[in-house]
Amino acid sequence: MPESACLGKSESIGLRSDLLPFSAIPGQSKLFLDYLRDPLSLLEYYPSAVTSHDQLKGSVPDVLANYSTDRKVLCEILSAQNSKYTGCAEVSENIAMLMDSDCVAVLTGQQAGLFTGPLYTIYKALTAIRSVECLRDLGVKAVPVFWIATEDHDFAEVSNAVAVSADGTLDEAKLAVAEAELGRPVGEIRVDGSVGKIIGQWLTSLPATEFSNDLREVLTSAYFSGESFGDSFGKLMTSLFGKYGLVLFDPLDSTAKGLASPIYRKAFERSDEIVQDLMTRSRKLESTGYHAQVLIEEDHVPLFWTDDQGKRRALKKVKKHSERFHANGTKTMFSPEELLSIADSNPERLSPGVMLRPVVQDFLFPTLCYFGGSAEIAYFAQNSEVYRILGRPVTPIIHRQSFTIVETKHARTMTKYGLKFSELFSGMENLLPKIVGKVIDPESPLIFAKAEETINTELNRLDQQLSKFDPTLADNLAKRRRKIIYHIGALQKKFQRTAFERDETADRQIRAMFTTLLPQGVLQERKLNFASFADRYGMEFIDWVYDEVDPENKDHRLLYL
Repeated sequence: MPESACLGKSESIGLRSDLLPFSAIPGQSKLFLDYLRDPLSLLEYYPSAVTSHDQLKGSVPDVLANYSTDRKVLCEILSAQNSKYTGCAEVSENIAMLMDSDCVAVLTGQQAGLFTGPLYTIYKALTAIRSVECLRDLGVKAVPVFWIATEDHDFAEVSNAVAVSADGTLDEAKLAVAEAELGRPVGEIRVDGSVGKIIGQWLTSLPATEFSNDLREVLTSAYFSGESFGDSFGKLMTSLFGKYGLVLFDPLDSTAKGLASPIYRKAFERSDEIVQDLMTRSRKLESTGYHAQVLIEEDHVPLFWTDDQGKRRALKKVKKHSERFHANGTKTMFSPEELLSIADSNPERLSPGVMLRPVVQDFLFPTLCYFGGSAEIAYFAQNSEVYRILGRPVTPIIHRQSFTIVETKHARTMTKYGLKFSELFSGMENLLPKIVGKVIDPESPLIFAKAEETINTELNRLDQQLSKFDPTLADNLAKRRRKIIYHIGALQKKFQRTAFERDETADRQIRAMFTTLLPQGVLQERKLNFASFADRYGMEFIDWVYDEVDPENKDHRLLYL
């Protein structure tokens, strides 16, 4: 492989990192792992796949040739939105660049999680930003764009943020809204006065550091009473990434809906074909040993409708009346003509489902590639069929950067107890023998092993004697032997647990390590909020991670602070 133009810049701060292949991480799908290993072997599902980030340059002419959206109108929308987020000069310069007919966009996106949600939101943004820098080094005019998934209506999924408290446990900030607000697009839901108290209590649980006030200022400047959830997210993201020129986009904008109107109409016109081909694609994936990320059924419609109360409703095809459509949870029915009329005249009442959203996204933007997570990569294997049916070129999807931040104290704990990060996936309970035997009580494992050996030796002698006298007694002994050995093992486990809990230092260190590195048994990036590290190390933490981003790297990486 030729030398990549896109290497990490870790030499600037000297962070040490270790690679961990995703194949060594439990719970990864076969489809995702095969895609990372050899995307070209899956061209049937990913027809625009590339093996290297550098290869994207060759796709620029095709992307530009198939782009017809009015750049002027799009950039006016972007300017208005990003100004509202108190954007900066770097963002404005990128929006102006996107006006040029030879400019492409590198996209990523995520739901508008509270305080940005889990760390992978941060990693997505940094991956897109770094990708653009690399592409510009190759002579490609590109800008990074973050699609805020404000249209999603599952508020429970975005309403919390989790950080590691001063005592080494997890502490959750959670925002509640009135029952009447639920079901509306999350971007429209207003933040109430409780958010200030929530921020205060949450940050109070974190260690008090020289950076705590800065973090408090960043959060309270974005989240305050009366502000929409989507705009709060946008303001926080701009405060974190504005200097890098990250352009944010909120798809709830009514003018943007007007730009998307043609693709909405076409999706309705070809809805039956989309559904049938998606179901065929799902069956094909499953028959080849993969999985269908999104369940598609006969009544599926690729768009949602917003009712008069502002609630987002899934549209379903009425099976008994093949030419009628039903708004889920209501008595409202539509004819095909009515839905087409809405697409033409009131597109603000519509929003794409998960299978259509990438196509809408790439209709609005001249998208060169999209950076997503493993689940997004999986559903791109399905919705490449939607691109085909709607006559759109399929956008390559590349896995975002993936990190676990390892602080010095936790690295020392792993060293002290002889643990590797990959061993943590087996769980603390299964590691107790190693932990106890390594440091807490090295003699006890030997004593238990000697006891088991002695018992087995004596039972073997007894077995020989009983076999001579009565073979049925020997069979009975075999059953009892298993019970005896089981109880010895259970006693040893109980001893190990007790020894561990009585050693307050070991208990505290190991539990804190698990809480931070593998919170609730999942990768750190899927649970912890950036505040856990911004509070301890300041906002420079984001710059440190940025210097480590290398879009060519397909592994999970451990970054040692």
